[in-house]
Amino acid sequence: MPRAVAWWDEHQIALYLTAIAAGALTGLLAPQAAPVLERAINPVLALLLFATFLAVPTAEVGRAFRDVRFLATVLTANFAVVPAIVYGLSRFVADERALMLGLLLVLLTPCIDYVIVFTGLAGGARARLLAAAPLLMLVQMLLLPVYLLAFAGPDVLAVVEMAPFLEAFGVLIAAPLATAALVQALARRHRAGRAAEEAMAASMVPLMMATLAVVVGSQIASVGAQVTALARVIPLYAAFVVLAVAVGRLAARTARLDVAATRAVMFSAATRNSLVVLPLALALPPALGIAPLAVVTQTLVELVAMVVLVRLVPTLVPEPLPADATPMAGR
Repeated sequence: MPRAVAWWDEHQIALYLTAIAAGALTGLLAPQAAPVLERAINPVLALLLFATFLAVPTAEVGRAFRDVRFLATVLTANFAVVPAIVYGLSRFVADERALMLGLLLVLLTPCIDYVIVFTGLAGGARARLLAAAPLLMLVQMLLLPVYLLAFAGPDVLAVVEMAPFLEAFGVLIAAPLATAALVQALARRHRAGRAAEEAMAASMVPLMMATLAVVVGSQIASVGAQVTALARVIPLYAAFVVLAVAVGRLAARTARLDVAATRAVMFSAATRNSLVVLPLALALPPALGIAPLAVVTQTLVELVAMVVLVRLVPTLVPEPLPADATPMAGR
């Protein structure tokens, strides 16, 4: 087993791309499987987040929550700068109300779940981002209606339900986090708890692969059926990732954060809460039926982008060289 874990840790990026491809192939060749795969998203994602939370000591999360400068930087990037970018991008589809609403719903809400996994893979400060998750969730619940009112008009608030936010927070954050804390407490006293920690740590890569596969497989056929209309938002989502990564890096450098924190801010700015806002989009009236597909399209673009960023961000924000490793002049 340890050899298998070492192998898939070494080849995880290729495995994630394989999982995305396998999910897409399954969804296209067997579209009747989409409802089953869609029902599997929350359980698989909750299990992935449980494994992620379990790998972060509770004490480390407590210390991270007191990092006011990091929290302020994440909040500023996500709720002051990113919305300006989103408003600008939304103007390109302002003539198609459903597309615009889907774009606004997903791009105005920073991710609180698998961003922690990708941040950890890139050597970012996942404990600090985990500590910020409840605050990010609360602020986006409060500000999303404000931004929708400003960007889409007053009538849009009548058709958006906020209850799925609370349900998603309970299922994807509160329950896995509480369970992880209990297992960590058990591990300090009993071998069974330590065995559970080791098993979940070893399963991180397969769980991420399963998450990518079920998300893509459950939605790819629906997206494909509307690909002509959705093609308008694909370049906007790609542009968003590029701009948001730059915003995150600039905000972190302005705040003089360390390398791990800078990488975390970059991922937080670029990764959106698509799996949480999808129920909001699905609850919209039939006349806005393409809005959920606009949200799903962002998920598909983002998953590919995250796999790339896991490798790219460490090169953009490298670890500083040790003092004795400084290259010699003239060499």
